[in-house]
Amino acid sequence: MARRASIGCLDEHPNAPEIISLIARLPHVADNDLPMLAHEWTNTLTVAEARSRALQPDSPLIFEVLSAFDAVQALWADDLAGHTDLDPVMVNVALKAIRDAIAAAYAKPVISRSAYSALLRPWRATYPVDEQREPDLGWRSEEVKSLLTALRWLATRCHDTRAAARWNTLAALSLSGGDERSEARNEAWAAASLTGRKRTWGLLRRSAAENMTRSCRSCGGRRPDDPDTGRVLTLCLDAACGLLVADAIADDVLTMLTQPVEVLIPRPRTSGR
Repeated sequence: MARRASIGCLDEHPNAPEIISLIARLPHVADNDLPMLAHEWTNTLTVAEARSRALQPDSPLIFEVLSAFDAVQALWADDLAGHTDLDPVMVNVALKAIRDAIAAAYAKPVISRSAYSALLRPWRATYPVDEQREPDLGWRSEEVKSLLTALRWLATRCHDTRAAARWNTLAALSLSGGDERSEARNEAWAAASLTGRKRTWGLLRRSAAENMTRSCRSCGGRRPDDPDTGRVLTLCLDAACGLLVADAIADDVLTMLTQPVEVLIPRPRTSGR
């Protein structure tokens, strides 16, 4: 087993391919897969002990694990609240199976093979084979990825003067147009709902937020939360989600959401749909 403190980021994780595959599948978990996940999940003493070992405070990338748990809860929030046709109790149990699978994948280097297998069993019963499948980010996916990369760059603004200058530009832009962007965001969300992309929307917003607010890997610096952080984050999240549903919203709505982030990525083209 690897030393618990020896894995500093996902790129260094020996089980990264399985983790990436599992997380990427989350937006594609079908409603009819949830009952099987729920049926297969049990909370025996063996499973509970395995979970406890996997979620120790010094387990690999434990903060990423807990963040992934939050993402799972957010992706199925409507179902858990009873706003869909799915049984909320069944969904809740199915999400326990998903969280156990995530915990197993991250903790694999530091837990026993039997503990790993016990936690992953419901997931593997439902999905026997890993799929190297990225979330469907729409026909503007390359621009979405460029924006996510730019947000990671913004996290270096503590020492990168160019990143700091871009941040200040975004902070100034975020002070105006809030009501119009809110209306555009609502239209984009409606489009995501109609086109079955609500879960991808939630996962994308969470990924973008994590990219922007993570600690700088060069110097470890991390800016405290302040009003600018919230406004700039919302500005960038709206742009990413606008690009996600670019094929389902009007050009003026897309422009309203994406124009402020032209300082981060080239202005998206609105022709050629």
